[in-house]
Amino acid sequence: MDNPRHAAHINSMTQETEIAIVGGGLNGPILALALAQSGITSTVIDAQKTKIFKDEGFNGKSYAVALTSQRLLARLGLWDALADNAQPMLEITVTDGRAGEGPSPFFMHFDHAEIEEGPMGYMVQDRHLRPVLLDAIASNPLVTHLPDTTVTGQSAQPSGVSVSLSTGKTLTAKALIGCDGRSSGTCERAGIKRVGWGYAQTALVCAIQHEKPHHGVAHQFFMPAGPLAILPLPGNRSSIVWSETDENAQAFNALPEAAYLDMLRPRFGDFLGEIALEGERFTYPLNLTLAQNLVADRVALVGDAAHGVHPIAGQGLNAGMRDIAALAQILTEAKQRGEDIGSIQVLKRYEEWRRFDNAALAMATDAFNKLFSNDNPLLRIGRDLGMGLINAMPGLRRGFIREAAGLTGDLPKLMQ
Repeated sequence: MDNPRHAAHINSMTQETEIAIVGGGLNGPILALALAQSGITSTVIDAQKTKIFKDEGFNGKSYAVALTSQRLLARLGLWDALADNAQPMLEITVTDGRAGEGPSPFFMHFDHAEIEEGPMGYMVQDRHLRPVLLDAIASNPLVTHLPDTTVTGQSAQPSGVSVSLSTGKTLTAKALIGCDGRSSGTCERAGIKRVGWGYAQTALVCAIQHEKPHHGVAHQFFMPAGPLAILPLPGNRSSIVWSETDENAQAFNALPEAAYLDMLRPRFGDFLGEIALEGERFTYPLNLTLAQNLVADRVALVGDAAHGVHPIAGQGLNAGMRDIAALAQILTEAKQRGEDIGSIQVLKRYEEWRRFDNAALAMATDAFNKLFSNDNPLLRIGRDLGMGLINAMPGLRRGFIREAAGLTGDLPKLMQ
């Protein structure tokens, strides 16, 4: 006869949820909230300890949130808490040149006034976005958050998936969603292969204060070693994403503050007056990594776990948000029809919807980086004339603006 105490112990070691989500960064909590809107329960397995994200100090970590991603955050009830600290991006200027020589006379200029929908996007700082997400999942009865927890194993069964946790517990779910970044363990354990390559570039990320106002204009300056993005933040501040060769980036990042600024100034120019560093500095090695499939048996991948791309157009987070909105819609519709929401038939619909878009973004960012991150004089002439041509054609220019705002393609309902 079974020991009832043993059975109770087994039950206390097993938790049940409809969807298990690996990754507590940004995509995991946003997906959990999107699913909760349709009454789908989820558990977010978060390797990070629950830090209290107090507004202690400013740091340079910021995100370019496209207009359609902002709509998603608004639909999830998050935007009101973010709006006061979000900086609208009203214009984007794209130029090409060499450090210290200033930009070439050919450029592209995109103005949000050319589309009816509003700003192309917003800059939102990590120190504002993350606490809002953590508060929202903590107060949502359909979401369970497991901080300081990692996945030690996963196995798909005909009726669901079981996930072993570092706490010794087991989680059972209809499906497991990997939101665990470029080196996704979920992807690896599911046997999904990846393709990709490194760029021999590293992004230097920081924030600066400047003397003159930026007027909500974002700048992308292409140099032979890699692009420099200057992205407007509230007040006279901007976020910097500065791509350099691995060797240079390592050397620059090791410099004291004054010497680091001496390296940045000739690349940055003087159009915003005097500049000073504010907050911490970060570096990120740049690579392209694509999962060959977005789904496997009872598993789906979202965001960087599915497609890690070059930050050249600032679209990484926005592509992840599109994944979330599409996956939430597919799972919601399947649940309404009474289907098994974790079945491969249901998950394949998500893959079909997102696969082309994600591959196209990866190829576009890769081609753009290769075209611009070099000093070949023939390529330089070609790309400068190309930029001048695009800038002179309103229809083409509007297409680029709509693309930057995330308004093209088959938009999920949460982004419409």
